[in-house]
Amino acid sequence: MTAQLEAARTYVAALLSHDGESVPYAPNAVRYEMGLKTGRSGNHLRRSLSRGPQFRVIRAIRDETYRVEGDEVVVDYLIDAGLFGRTLVTAHVHETFVIPADDPRIHRIDAKIRLVVR
Repeated sequence: MTAQLEAARTYVAALLSHDGESVPYAPNAVRYEMGLKTGRSGNHLRRSLSRGPQFRVIRAIRDETYRVEGDEVVVDYLIDAGLFGRTLVTAHVHETFVIPADDPRIHRIDAKIRLVVR
Protein backbone atom coordinates (compact mmCIF):
# COMPACT_ATOMS: atom_id res chain seq x y z
CA MET A 1 0.00 0.00 0.00
CA THR A 2 1.33 3.43 -0.90
CA ALA A 3 1.84 6.09 1.76
CA GLN A 4 -0.76 8.25 -0.03
CA LEU A 5 -3.35 5.49 0.20
CA GLU A 6 -2.47 4.81 3.83
CA ALA A 7 -3.01 8.49 4.72
CA ALA A 8 -6.51 8.50 3.18
CA ARG A 9 -7.40 5.16 4.83
CA THR A 10 -6.26 6.50 8.20
CA TYR A 11 -8.57 9.51 7.81
CA VAL A 12 -11.60 7.36 6.93
CA ALA A 13 -10.90 5.01 9.87
CA ALA A 14 -10.64 8.04 12.20
CA LEU A 15 -14.21 9.00 11.33
CA LEU A 16 -15.24 5.97 13.41
CA SER A 17 -12.42 5.79 15.95
CA HIS A 18 -12.40 9.56 16.67
CA ASP A 19 -8.59 9.38 16.75
CA GLY A 20 -7.72 12.57 14.93
CA GLU A 21 -4.14 12.36 16.24
CA SER A 22 -3.49 9.34 13.99
CA VAL A 23 -4.26 11.25 10.78
CA PRO A 24 -1.25 12.65 8.89
CA TYR A 25 -2.32 16.20 8.09
CA ALA A 26 -0.02 18.86 6.69
CA PRO A 27 0.03 21.92 9.01
CA ASN A 28 -1.86 24.04 6.45
CA ALA A 29 -4.39 21.34 5.51
CA VAL A 30 -7.89 22.48 4.56
CA ARG A 31 -11.19 20.68 4.05
CA TYR A 32 -14.14 21.73 1.93
CA GLU A 33 -17.55 20.09 2.13
CA MET A 34 -19.96 20.85 -0.68
CA GLY A 35 -17.79 23.90 -1.47
CA LEU A 36 -17.80 25.32 2.07
CA LYS A 37 -14.60 25.44 4.09
CA THR A 38 -15.00 23.14 7.11
CA GLY A 39 -11.36 22.75 8.15
CA ARG A 40 -8.76 25.49 8.35
CA SER A 41 -5.57 23.69 9.48
CA GLY A 42 -4.19 20.29 10.31
CA ASN A 43 -4.67 20.96 14.02
CA HIS A 44 -8.24 22.14 13.52
CA LEU A 45 -9.07 19.02 11.50
CA ARG A 46 -7.48 16.78 14.17
CA ARG A 47 -9.52 18.39 16.95
CA SER A 48 -12.70 18.17 14.90
CA LEU A 49 -12.24 14.45 14.20
CA SER A 50 -11.40 13.74 17.84
CA ARG A 51 -14.14 15.77 19.52
CA GLY A 52 -16.64 16.96 16.90
CA PRO A 53 -20.25 16.00 17.64
CA GLN A 54 -20.93 15.68 13.89
CA PHE A 55 -18.77 12.53 13.88
CA ARG A 56 -20.31 10.91 16.97
CA VAL A 57 -23.43 9.88 15.02
CA ILE A 58 -21.42 7.75 12.56
CA ARG A 59 -22.26 4.10 13.22
CA ALA A 60 -20.56 2.39 10.27
CA ILE A 61 -18.48 3.02 7.17
CA ARG A 62 -18.80 0.54 4.33
CA ASP A 63 -18.33 -0.13 0.63
CA GLU A 64 -15.07 1.84 0.52
CA THR A 65 -13.21 2.25 -2.76
CA TYR A 66 -9.88 4.04 -3.17
CA ARG A 67 -7.85 5.04 -6.19
CA VAL A 68 -4.65 7.02 -6.53
CA GLU A 69 -4.45 9.53 -9.39
CA GLY A 70 -1.09 11.31 -9.25
CA ASP A 71 -1.12 13.49 -6.11
CA GLU A 72 -4.79 12.77 -5.42
CA VAL A 73 -6.54 9.90 -3.68
CA VAL A 74 -10.21 9.58 -4.62
CA VAL A 75 -12.39 7.77 -2.10
CA ASP A 76 -16.03 6.72 -2.21
CA TYR A 77 -17.87 5.12 0.72
CA LEU A 78 -21.17 4.88 2.53
CA ILE A 79 -21.73 6.20 6.05
CA ASP A 80 -24.51 4.91 8.27
CA ALA A 81 -25.44 7.47 10.92
CA GLY A 82 -27.90 7.39 13.76
CA LEU A 83 -28.56 7.52 17.48
CA PHE A 84 -29.27 5.12 20.30
CA GLY A 85 -28.01 2.09 18.38
CA ARG A 86 -30.26 2.70 15.39
CA THR A 87 -29.26 3.77 11.88
CA LEU A 88 -31.39 6.70 10.78
CA VAL A 89 -29.69 7.73 7.54
CA THR A 90 -27.13 6.51 5.02
CA ALA A 91 -25.02 8.93 2.99
CA HIS A 92 -22.73 8.43 0.01
CA VAL A 93 -19.44 10.29 0.50
CA HIS A 94 -17.10 11.16 -2.37
CA GLU A 95 -13.82 12.70 -1.20
CA THR A 96 -10.79 13.82 -3.12
CA PHE A 97 -7.63 14.10 -1.03
CA VAL A 98 -4.58 16.04 -2.18
CA ILE A 99 -1.72 13.92 -0.84
CA PRO A 100 1.53 14.53 -2.76
CA ALA A 101 3.63 11.42 -3.32
CA ASP A 102 6.72 13.27 -2.07
CA ASP A 103 4.90 14.50 1.09
CA PRO A 104 2.30 11.85 1.99
CA ARG A 105 0.30 14.03 4.35
CA ILE A 106 -3.21 15.29 3.67
CA HIS A 107 -3.03 18.82 2.28
CA ARG A 108 -6.62 19.22 1.11
CA ILE A 109 -9.91 17.34 1.23
CA ASP A 110 -12.87 18.08 -1.02
CA ALA A 111 -16.00 16.24 0.09
CA LYS A 112 -19.34 15.75 -1.60
CA ILE A 113 -22.09 14.09 0.40
CA ARG A 114 -25.53 12.98 -0.69
CA LEU A 115 -28.21 11.08 1.18
CA VAL A 116 -29.05 7.58 0.00
CA VAL A 117 -32.76 7.02 -0.31
CA ARG A 118 -33.79 3.63 1.03
